[in-house]
Amino acid sequence: MKKIIAVLTLLSVLFTSLSGCAAKADDKGASGDDKKFRIGIVQAQNHPSLDEIREYIIIGLEEAGMKDSVEIIYKDAQNDPTNVTTIVNQFVGENVDMIIPIATGAAQSALAATRDIPIVFAAVSYPVQAGLVEDMNKTDGNITGVSNAIAVEDIFRLSAELTPEVETYGFIYNPGEVNSASGIKRAKDYCDANGLKYVEANIANSGELQQTAQSLASKVDAIFVPNDNTVAVAMSVLAQEAIDAGIPVYTGADSMVKDGGFATVGIDYKVLGRQTAAMAERILKGEKISDNPVEIISQYSRMVNTTTAKSLGIEISEDALKEIKVFE
Repeated sequence: MKKIIAVLTLLSVLFTSLSGCAAKADDKGASGDDKKFRIGIVQAQNHPSLDEIREYIIIGLEEAGMKDSVEIIYKDAQNDPTNVTTIVNQFVGENVDMIIPIATGAAQSALAATRDIPIVFAAVSYPVQAGLVEDMNKTDGNITGVSNAIAVEDIFRLSAELTPEVETYGFIYNPGEVNSASGIKRAKDYCDANGLKYVEANIANSGELQQTAQSLASKVDAIFVPNDNTVAVAMSVLAQEAIDAGIPVYTGADSMVKDGGFATVGIDYKVLGRQTAAMAERILKGEKISDNPVEIISQYSRMVNTTTAKSLGIEISEDALKEIKVFE
């Protein structure tokens, strides 16, 4: 009788052990296909560029056939760095499968919160300078993503074509944003190398933009704005001040042109969102972050707001318009 009980006990233990192993295998799936992945998306703030990126990350995942295999947990920090930290810590506490931070500050907070959960950032112009990776081509940690480094030099070349009379540029930006500071450095380098003058104006929050823009516009022939989130949330204010002063604003993003900026060689944030989604999908399905180096957005476009051009009295030839994406 004791032997029978011992055999039954052994069989019970073996069955329980095998069941546990099977359950773990089911959780992971052969390629992750059987698991519902939980993705935490965090934005530092709401504005059209970042909103469009988030929207097209979700669309990109759906287009990849992952609509039913992902759960999106989206949180907006309402432009408060403390909220960003709280949000990413919540994601870590909930043990999400991936964090997708949109913009530099959110990515920095995510990396500070975890070295275990995969992080795929979007819209970080200068990941190395931001301290996210040591090398764009070497992602040994838990973070990678898609950079939206702007085509600064091409924007100034476009300005030379559309408004060749410009001699002095105004730079307006928040120096606390790594993306902006790095973009402005490239702008200064270009101007220095090409005999162009510039005047710099800094803002700490969007509430300072109108007064700063009014002062700057009286000193320059055109304004250049990099991918600056502080400016972007109030881009229509800057655009109107520039129109009132009769000068064009060249921007780093298509959304800024949509909001009244004059022109850019800019980033289509639909493309950026989809590109980020494609990377996230690969990693969720089993690829290593180390096999996915940081990517730069794959597509730039010349863009002009023709309503703004008309308000400024700037004429653009039909031939030039054939190669330019037009916003009205």
